[in-house]
Amino acid sequence: MEKYPHYLERLQAATRKYWDKAALNSIGGESFTYGQMATQIEKFHLAFEALGFKKGDKIALYARNGARWGMAYLAVNTYETVIVPILADFMPENATFLADHSESVALFTNEDKWHGMDIQKMPRVKLVIDVDSWKPLYTADDKVRKAYESMDELFAAKWPKGYGPDDVVFPTDNWDDLSTINYTSGSTGDPKGVMLTYRNFSANVDFSQRHVPAGDKMVSMLPMAHMYGLVIEFIYPLCNGTAIYWLGKAPTPATLLKAFADVKPYLLITVPLVMEKIYKSKIKPTIDKPAVKFLLKVPGLNQIIYKKIKDGLVQAFGGNVQEFIMGGAALNPVVERIFKKIKFPYLVGYGMSEACPLLAYEHWTKYVPGSCGKPVDCAVVRIDSEDPEHIAGEIQAKGENITIGYYKNPEASANAFTEDGFLRTGDLGIMDKDGNIFIKGRSKSMILTGNGQNVYPEELEAIVNNQPFVGESVVVDRAGKIVALVYLDKDAIKNAKLDDEAVADLPEKIRAGANRQLPSYSKLTKVEVVLNPFEKTPKMSIKRFMYK
Repeated sequence: MEKYPHYLERLQAATRKYWDKAALNSIGGESFTYGQMATQIEKFHLAFEALGFKKGDKIALYARNGARWGMAYLAVNTYETVIVPILADFMPENATFLADHSESVALFTNEDKWHGMDIQKMPRVKLVIDVDSWKPLYTADDKVRKAYESMDELFAAKWPKGYGPDDVVFPTDNWDDLSTINYTSGSTGDPKGVMLTYRNFSANVDFSQRHVPAGDKMVSMLPMAHMYGLVIEFIYPLCNGTAIYWLGKAPTPATLLKAFADVKPYLLITVPLVMEKIYKSKIKPTIDKPAVKFLLKVPGLNQIIYKKIKDGLVQAFGGNVQEFIMGGAALNPVVERIFKKIKFPYLVGYGMSEACPLLAYEHWTKYVPGSCGKPVDCAVVRIDSEDPEHIAGEIQAKGENITIGYYKNPEASANAFTEDGFLRTGDLGIMDKDGNIFIKGRSKSMILTGNGQNVYPEELEAIVNNQPFVGESVVVDRAGKIVALVYLDKDAIKNAKLDDEAVADLPEKIRAGANRQLPSYSKLTKVEVVLNPFEKTPKMSIKRFMYK
């Protein structure tokens, strides 16, 4: 007997209970109730059966976020075919490569994406379905086309009296079977497809249901083909009976704020970059005003001002958000200090695709600034160091939520684990006596200086990013010299009406300002201005490997 419910058991219960309630919604587009979602899933199951798809066959999903994305995902997942979600941001040729590498027999995609793909390079794919209309975009032959198009007839024949809540039955005797292959990058070199089981998902959904707030509505902003968005913005809330609202297009600040005002979500999942931008545009200008600066020094009055700032921020997100969860990177310490002062309900968590995705979390009322929470209780997390409280070591994890390895990549799978079976995260950190994890950086990006000191670029970047007129930065090692690459904040320069000479002086001013706060061994030798924003991953962390 398992110690917690299977997530599909939870989803089955929610579907039966909330049959007529909104489940999957595209903002400004279609909405489907739990009942409509379940009915469409059943139709797909009958079509898959007619097509001869078997448990363990792979089906790829390469499409933009939306209500039908959610339905396609669940149809594949509950049929026990293996779902291969591919990031919508990947180029069509990369998606073609991954659909083939995963040995997918079918593909759900958007019509415009399909036009960029090459069926000749996906010989196993028999069927391509348009996510936006369910129409077939490609069938290998007439037999396949007929089988797929018989979906409604098969449904009418099987359920002549109609399909109701009690007819929904999802399989749950598959804990250690492969559920999902998640490719962490679109490279065609040696792709790493993280293999995740139904147990991995169930462990994280169970943890989330016990520790993360539950509520009625959720706005989903993250890429669905990424574990952070998939589990925390889609699967765990859906198992609660929550209505999920997707932003269709790439959101502008205006469409985002309108969506929050309309939906009033109970929880917000985001990345630090978004909250740092909000701090710079909304909070900093207010607290920098001379009058406000003066009043913030007055005990009592400062609390009233802080509360006003916090309330304004929560209102901007619809007024209902109980908790703001950030992940994917560290939050800038200056921003964090202000968030703590205004009692903003935020926390920074920690995870990775290989952990499906959660490794650490702490409720905002107990969250320690600078940390990324405490280890989740479905995993054992340790620091590989002789003094884990003071000397950084690799963060390693073992548990019910951890991947079984990489698809068709035995070498990467072997390298990913220690001899005693712990996943190597590649992240360096320390853990205090209360179990809070503090990440120092990636082991790959750590700089070892000439005098033997460990320098973590992420810590330096936090200081550089606080200098006036800095948009974002990457710190690199050049032959033992520490150099900061900086993308300037164009809006701030424009608002301050800086002339060309003043802009030319900025690199040296940024260097001097940062060095005043840095120990001698990690001072910057140089600041170089880059002309374009840094390339980001789908979870909005900078692709450091591209910068030298």
